Amino acid sequence: MSRRDFLLEIGTEELPPASLFTLAQALADGVAKGLDDASIQHGATQCFATPRRLAVHVSGVVDRQPDQQIKRQGPAVANAFDANGQPTKAALGFAASCGVAVEKLEHAAGSKGPVLQFVGAKTGEMTTVLLPSIVNAAVNALPIARRMRWGAGEQEFVRPVHWVVMLLGSAVVPGEVLGVPAGRHSRGHRFHAPRDIAIAGAAKYRETLLGKGHVIVDFAERRERIRTGVVALAQSIGGQAVIDEALLDEVTALVEWPAPLAGHFDERYLTLPEEVPIATMQDHQRYFPVRRADGSLMNAFITVANIESRDPDKVRDGNERVVRPRLADAAFFWESDRRQPLAAYREGLKGVTFQNKLGSVYDESERAAALAARIARAVDGDESAARRAAELSKCDLLTAMVGEFPELQGVMGKYYAAHSGESAEACAAIEEQYLPRFSGDRLPRSSAGVALAVADKLDTIAGIFAIGQKPTGARDPFALRRAAVGVLRIIIECKLDLDLRELVEAAVAAQPVQAPANTAEEVWNYVMERLRSMYLEEDAAHA
Repeated sequence: MSRRDFLLEIGTEELPPASLFTLAQALADGVAKGLDDASIQHGATQCFATPRRLAVHVSGVVDRQPDQQIKRQGPAVANAFDANGQPTKAALGFAASCGVAVEKLEHAAGSKGPVLQFVGAKTGEMTTVLLPSIVNAAVNALPIARRMRWGAGEQEFVRPVHWVVMLLGSAVVPGEVLGVPAGRHSRGHRFHAPRDIAIAGAAKYRETLLGKGHVIVDFAERRERIRTGVVALAQSIGGQAVIDEALLDEVTALVEWPAPLAGHFDERYLTLPEEVPIATMQDHQRYFPVRRADGSLMNAFITVANIESRDPDKVRDGNERVVRPRLADAAFFWESDRRQPLAAYREGLKGVTFQNKLGSVYDESERAAALAARIARAVDGDESAARRAAELSKCDLLTAMVGEFPELQGVMGKYYAAHSGESAEACAAIEEQYLPRFSGDRLPRSSAGVALAVADKLDTIAGIFAIGQKPTGARDPFALRRAAVGVLRIIIECKLDLDLRELVEAAVAAQPVQAPANTAEEVWNYVMERLRSMYLEEDAAHA
């Protein structure tokens, strides 16, 4: 039985970068599963992904299914023939469904006695006949949060589909995917090679698009090329690139033919807290910041264009013009926010709703302050600093800087508190209240930060449970799972001698609603289930 490589490419409008690789991997897994379910032997599966395409390559796919041995059991022999030995309707119907005469059926042992049995063989289907349904099933099963329609058709996908390539070896697999007929013509880079490009065979896909289409289809290869280019360019201007892995993934998902360029901004913006220009570059502009050898920030950045421009200076100037007003705004916010002490913003929190039934953000900070002081007292920490940090913990939410850069909440609170003359312990705790932000993130280091981080998270969990909105299934709009894991990590890794059940009961009792009698027990069980999951994951990681 001969084997040939299989290629599927779905060409679309620009795909969402955050889900690009996940979709590509899910598509490859779905195609492999479909082949396995159909008993079609194959080799390795590889996914490809660019902003305008999802593709799957499967090596060594056999030309057809193996023949299948079929055994079907029918009615009991006692019910299959009448007193004269003639077949009954049950026997005739079973024989007809098997496509044979009654005489061709065998007698076999059933669970309740002898039964009629059909034994036959089914010739395996050709792989080209099965592939369209396998592909469409894989496409329909993709984890797409919101599908869209386009044109006059009824098809739905994450983005409109413009072309489909489906090849087994060098032959086109006849069929449709999402209403688009399959062929052998792909498309190159939108600007460098906007024409159709014929793919001679599945094994030639990657090199054809690289050579003729100015497209690097392999996500990992493109990612590494971007990393290498950014690092080299930063070194050429006397610095070291700051490579955030999540940003690298996003930039990889935004370009098909990466072209790194260095740009600069006014040196006066380096007087801002370094998190501000970094957030401007990374989060808002998708630039890579650059540091000097001593770790200080340079007034430079690396951007990655999706085109190898004949006039790179124009591309560079364009990026510099975009980042300049953003940094100017940030400098204005920095100056204006500090015209009053951080505590002056606290009264305004009374007008900011934390949750309709749980009161304002001011109310939430009061509850957190009482619980943080209790925790600090229990661990011999700075009770006064913990209480003060909790009172000021959400004040930066009303500053212009955090309004523009919400990812800097807590960070800016730390700077504004220091400018207002607050203690170093309280300033550190204001930033650390949100730690850990994600799996593997750092933990609070100050005693006040530890107390505030635990208190803030417990208050949120207790409040949401008290109003009956605990997580269900995959839904967790208040990120309670992350909060519970954060509490557990802090207590375990910081070796805190705390009575967690007692703290849960105190947090539930402090809520401004009459919670059901079993709420504290529910919260405790919820947190303990997260603990169990943590240890199971740890065991699996070391298995």
